[in-house]
Amino acid sequence: MQVVIVIGAFVLLTVAAYRGYSVILFAPLAALLAVAMADPASVAPAFSGLFMQRMADFLKLYFPVFALGAIFGKLIEVSGFSKSIAAGVIRLVGERRAILSVVIVCALLTYGGVSLFVVVFAVFPLAADLFQRGQIPKRLIPATIALGAFTFTMDALPGSPQIQNIIPTSFFGTTAWAAPSLGVVGAVFILVAGLLYLQWRCKSAQRAGEGYTSETVEELESRHATGMVHPMIALLPLLVVGVVNFALVLLLERLYQSKVQIALPGLAEPIVLQLASVKAIWAVMGALLAGIVTTIVLAFRRVSRQFAECTRIAIGGAMLAATSVASEFGFGAVIASLAGFATIKQVLVAIPNPLVNEAATITALAAITGSASGGLSIALAAMSGQFLSAAQQFGISPQVLHRVASMASGGMDTLPHNGSVITLLAVAGLTHRQSYIDIFAITCVKTTAVFFVIAVYYLTGLV
Repeated sequence: MQVVIVIGAFVLLTVAAYRGYSVILFAPLAALLAVAMADPASVAPAFSGLFMQRMADFLKLYFPVFALGAIFGKLIEVSGFSKSIAAGVIRLVGERRAILSVVIVCALLTYGGVSLFVVVFAVFPLAADLFQRGQIPKRLIPATIALGAFTFTMDALPGSPQIQNIIPTSFFGTTAWAAPSLGVVGAVFILVAGLLYLQWRCKSAQRAGEGYTSETVEELESRHATGMVHPMIALLPLLVVGVVNFALVLLLERLYQSKVQIALPGLAEPIVLQLASVKAIWAVMGALLAGIVTTIVLAFRRVSRQFAECTRIAIGGAMLAATSVASEFGFGAVIASLAGFATIKQVLVAIPNPLVNEAATITALAAITGSASGGLSIALAAMSGQFLSAAQQFGISPQVLHRVASMASGGMDTLPHNGSVITLLAVAGLTHRQSYIDIFAITCVKTTAVFFVIAVYYLTGLV
């Protein structure tokens, strides 16, 4: 019965997310309903002492990353840099390679720190234009954007400032650059397999006489906008984010010991922080700030006119996104405290290999919640100690745990109820029936890549 209660809570949250209800509302409702069925007297204490505490802990650590990332992404969009980068990629790769061009543009933006949702809105007009010129079916646009934005640059490539690559740092004491060799291997696997699949689907459709079918005027927005800066200038803020991120990790390790301790006159006790749990977050925050300042300096006229509106919209979106994930984090903490989850953990422990155990657990939770960051947060909040303990027994580095966890979160998260998938299809004006099968194929490629990376690690010892 206890296991049924836990499963029922996950089902309720999944159905609510799929139907478009707010996770911020339904995560605590589902968690507290489970507590009420297990022990009614514990509902109020579980809400205040566990759910809200864990939710606040998540926001304390990660909200600045959400906020700065949203602001940076919005400024890249408003400055016109995203269009300049897109135009430069097209000139370099060629109009005939439309699928590759769109993937590269998405990859550059997401790896440079632009949020996934901003990339979807910024890249779709370009993709529609290129696909229409090449008579490539419109229904392949969502899968192409998904390959470039939702996969290898999100959580496989080392140094990615996306939140899916940052969350594991505070659990494993790693940085965003964890397991660089494995990350690159996984990224190459995803990119090559994804491109081969999309090219095969494109050629199959064209042989069948299927071309692009345009429905909306917005899709006809030309990429040949006037007044664009040189692509190398547009790329500078993205490069600054990457370089500063790497440099700050090294600087923080030299500046502080394992503990950071400061005494301020107005405090009765000094502030003490474990460097391992915050250094990656501080590095990404500093990198995004540097990227924001660089964008403002390079595009001051354009950005200054819209800065107030941009920041207002960006902060609003960041608050919604961060609070949604934090709510799922609190949900996971409550569910992990129930007897039914303890039984489930015992079943998962039966998987002897710690990396396969971790990958399977996080993949399943990301699929259930429809959220990479949500599933990752729930899994690590409940089981990171178990993963670390098992890894130590097998002599596995925390860096490998980080990379596997991060990549697993971005596997089966893109099921039909995923928010990014719903947004992507809405922007493209397509339905799940028309276009989801190709998104799911990319999802399968991404999930396979996690286990491919695990196999490479055991065969070669690469980290």
